[in-house]
Amino acid sequence: MDLGLKGLKAVVTGGTKGIGRAIVQTLAAEGAHVAFCARNAEEVAQAVKDFPNNGVKISGRAVDVADGPALAAWVNDVAAEFGGIDIVVANVSALAIATDEAAWQRGFEVDMMGTVRLVNAAMPHLEKSSKASIVTISSVSGREIDFASGPYGAFKAAIVHYTQGLAHHLAGKGIRANTVSPGNTYFPGGVWSQIETGNPEFFKMALGMNPTGRMGTPQEMANAAAFLASPAASFITGTNLVVDGALTKGVQL
Repeated sequence: MDLGLKGLKAVVTGGTKGIGRAIVQTLAAEGAHVAFCARNAEEVAQAVKDFPNNGVKISGRAVDVADGPALAAWVNDVAAEFGGIDIVVANVSALAIATDEAAWQRGFEVDMMGTVRLVNAAMPHLEKSSKASIVTISSVSGREIDFASGPYGAFKAAIVHYTQGLAHHLAGKGIRANTVSPGNTYFPGGVWSQIETGNPEFFKMALGMNPTGRMGTPQEMANAAAFLASPAASFITGTNLVVDGALTKGVQL
């Protein structure tokens, strides 16, 4: 299937590692021009070098999504460089698992407001696109109570609600908005890789909860995000696509 992404312009937050990195690679492989950001300037520079050059533009910048003005400036610079923006992917998370006030504040600024500010900054450009799409990355922790039921789960649930609200209000403008909710996703250097080393019993328990006997990969999550972002999903909006290998047990009605 041709997703119809060739020539479209995308921005992705958190594009140097894990799911975000896979999303950048997948969109670019499908022919989209992609700009990404992350906080670490060295990792951004290295990622730009690592991504294959297949005739599309790939740019990166060190940006903390909790810094609203910096985030907006980056989005506007990308629009100027690329000649517009068609796709927005809000991927960054503070991974705030603790329940102290500082964790709640960080989760709010990064997960929630990082998403809202990204969408707000991109909106004038999306309104000019005939193939505009917003994809937010939530989590199964936003769908049911688990070990991340503090700030992380609460804000991931809020992101789903926010995105479905966007879908309703923006449908008349031809702007789609959908969410991908990944299950446990394993990659070297990621959270579950660290847990595997630091808390092997908990890792074994988490792994055993998935009927498939494994965790997901960043590429599997990126495939879902790329599809929802693409014109191939032109009549899909307001959807929360759970990609978890049947980990969660709740029924979506």
